[in-house]
Amino acid sequence: MAIQIFGTSKCFDTKKAERWFSERNISVQKIDLKQKSISKGELESVVAALAQKLGSKDGAIEALINTKSKDYASIAYLADEDKLEKLLEQPALLVTPIVRNGKTAATAGFCPDTWKTWN
Repeated sequence: MAIQIFGTSKCFDTKKAERWFSERNISVQKIDLKQKSISKGELESVVAALAQKLGSKDGAIEALINTKSKDYASIAYLADEDKLEKLLEQPALLVTPIVRNGKTAATAGFCPDTWKTWN
């Protein structure tokens, strides 16, 4: 399993995700979004994996947007095709942690029930 965790060092859910994988002796690659933002290819891969699970690309993008962010108003009324670019520009708008298992599976937020199914 090639697990990547995108988040910030101050995010409690990101810390919980790191601990969850650590307790199960699963190695992860941690990417701090304050130091290195998510690339366009990585974000598109996450959106594709979430879209497969949720049924639509628009639903996947909405699942990645942190509605509690202080900058939420800057993305709330954008057209769907512009939201992905805004997420790349402002990673603080992303729900964290984003956990990716290869290119085919991803979650947004703390989702241990889904992670248990990854083999």
